[in-house]
Amino acid sequence: MTELTCFTLSTENHVAHLVLNKPDTMNTMHPTFWRELDAVLTQIHRDGAARALVISSTGKHFSAGMALETFAGAIQIDDQSPEGRAAVFDLLSDMQATFTKLETLRIPVIAALQGGVIGGAVDMVTACCIRYASADAFFCIQEINIGMVADVGTLQRLPKLIPLAVVKELAYTGRRMTSSQAKEYGLVNAIFDTPGATLEAAMQCAREIASKPPIATWGTKQAIHYARDHSVEESLKQMGWLQGAIWSNRHVMEAVTAMKTKRPADFPPLKGLQRFNDIGL
Repeated sequence: MTELTCFTLSTENHVAHLVLNKPDTMNTMHPTFWRELDAVLTQIHRDGAARALVISSTGKHFSAGMALETFAGAIQIDDQSPEGRAAVFDLLSDMQATFTKLETLRIPVIAALQGGVIGGAVDMVTACCIRYASADAFFCIQEINIGMVADVGTLQRLPKLIPLAVVKELAYTGRRMTSSQAKEYGLVNAIFDTPGATLEAAMQCAREIASKPPIATWGTKQAIHYARDHSVEESLKQMGWLQGAIWSNRHVMEAVTAMKTKRPADFPPLKGLQRFNDIGL
């Protein structure tokens, strides 16, 4: 297990488990949170050992979102000049890129949610593949309540997950959406009585995913996200190139044989990745 300032990370049976571990501050998001999350996601992506990632939390709330004191200290936004306001673009681009890594990670990401999923936490979990929630969970686009626009992914991803009119109501009013409402609208896959039961369901889903061929899971995630953002015709063409690139007779035969003989299948892991500028000559 790896202990960080804001997280703990463990991996078992090809399932990575990332836990927000600052319940005393309601797991709020400050620069250290962002740095550690970015580094962890980069590591998981490059290693290729994990086949699914579960993100869970500790304490009363999954996360209360952005640590507001950050803007009074660590981050200063200059709204007095066009140059200062233009710099906001690059600041936000960095923050957005970290949550986008959840979406572009080579493996599925499952969020186990309890209590408040507030502000930046909504940005974060909408970038995940699957969301399970405990009965006490609620979602709040908090930014409108503190005089700003949600800016790290909520307004871009949430309309692709739930009806647009519902997004508008939540974004304009800052109202809370309960876990039962989130389930009704399709934001969460399932609701469980307790946080413990929610986490166990997420882990069970992750273990099931981890039993499949990792390259086929990777390809499936690629195809789903491409189809979300493109026409059917474009997506079918992309599917042809994708399937041609990753098809494996060995994987198909192994999966079928394992199913028939009722044994666990054996698939090779994803290849580890190297950054070009890390390669020594």
